[in-house]
Amino acid sequence: MERRFAGSVRPPCPCKLGCAAVRALWNTQAGRGVLVTLGVLVLVTAIGLAVLWPRGEALDVQEIVAGETVGGTVTAVIEGGCEEFSAPGCELLAVELSSGADAGRTTTITLPGDEDKPDVEVGDEIRVLGLDGASGLGFESDGMPPGSESVETTYVFIDFERGFPLLVLALLFVVLVVGFGRGRGALALCGLAASLALVLLFVVPAILQGGPPLGVALVGASAVMLITISLTHGLGAQSAAAMLGTTCALLLTALLAGLFIELAAITGLVTEEARLLRGSSGGTLSLSGLVLAGVVIGALGVLDDVTVSQASTVMALRRADPALGARQLYRAALTVGRDHVGATVNTLVLAYVGAALPVLLIFSTQDVGLGTMLQREAVAKEIVATLVGSIGLIAAMPLTTGLAAALAVRLPAGVLGHGHAHTHTHTHTH
Repeated sequence: MERRFAGSVRPPCPCKLGCAAVRALWNTQAGRGVLVTLGVLVLVTAIGLAVLWPRGEALDVQEIVAGETVGGTVTAVIEGGCEEFSAPGCELLAVELSSGADAGRTTTITLPGDEDKPDVEVGDEIRVLGLDGASGLGFESDGMPPGSESVETTYVFIDFERGFPLLVLALLFVVLVVGFGRGRGALALCGLAASLALVLLFVVPAILQGGPPLGVALVGASAVMLITISLTHGLGAQSAAAMLGTTCALLLTALLAGLFIELAAITGLVTEEARLLRGSSGGTLSLSGLVLAGVVIGALGVLDDVTVSQASTVMALRRADPALGARQLYRAALTVGRDHVGATVNTLVLAYVGAALPVLLIFSTQDVGLGTMLQREAVAKEIVATLVGSIGLIAAMPLTTGLAAALAVRLPAGVLGHGHAHTHTHTHTH
């Protein structure tokens, strides 16, 4: 008896599948229009990267505290003995430095006696700052921790060393992504690495060099989208529809964000970090522009999720029933999309609420009304980001679904999507 199994052989090379999908798109009028539009988008993005790419000197952003940050291990903790130069409740730490000019030597660090004093114990790995221009311990005390030496630089506590737990968590994440997603998961990690590289090597330095925050964010987001979608999901009708849908929704998000940040008078001066950045740059950085750039980049992740999912849904429906027309595909996929958008909007809102939770707690303890609290910039900024991102998300869903449906009915089922549509059948005799 003969039985036919789909997927019984290894699928063809993804590169060949991508080329076949592009050729199939080019053979239709709608497909050619999409490919030409994507070509223009790639060209504009490349020109934007070339023009805005950081080169030369960055803005003169002064260091808040000059010095070198090094690692160390706490070898002893003594309570008290430092009240003459610090508040009551202070502690003296003996720290063996593990890097820097004084590596291998042990110095004494004072933890001020205030309510924000960290709970440091013997054996903790910490980060300390060597203050430029400050020499010696600055004091002598009979209560100094054992093993302390007099070094030529004064060190102060900065933070705990978190490299190892973060590395373990990152490795766990990588193992789970690759273990569950296999090849697709590995490609997703490559896309994630490319996204982070673009943000760190292009977006941040370009803004620091005085580039327009909105322009930098749009170019950076477009480059991230093009790389991650094509790398993770390949080339073809699904990716083409997702890219165009994401681009249109991203432009709408940027337009609405710019408009309502201006109308709501969002200055960006609500956090200590923003004020320090503004002051250290001499007022040359546009903090409202940074808020706008943050909204655009933050919206990209959820937009990618919705557009890729909707395009994939359309292609799956078309493969399952090639007789479906564009309108039928659109309606069927839209039903799935409504559920997806509802869940994603809720996720987006909760993410911004979580980010603003400390501010909400502070305002809730004050005698202010709900209306007053919502109009405070710290809260209003999150409201604008949430609503603008949600509007872009909602707009992306029908737009991408329509594009995908229009392409799907004009292409043979064999070139829709990748992997599933290209799996061959083999005949096995039993």
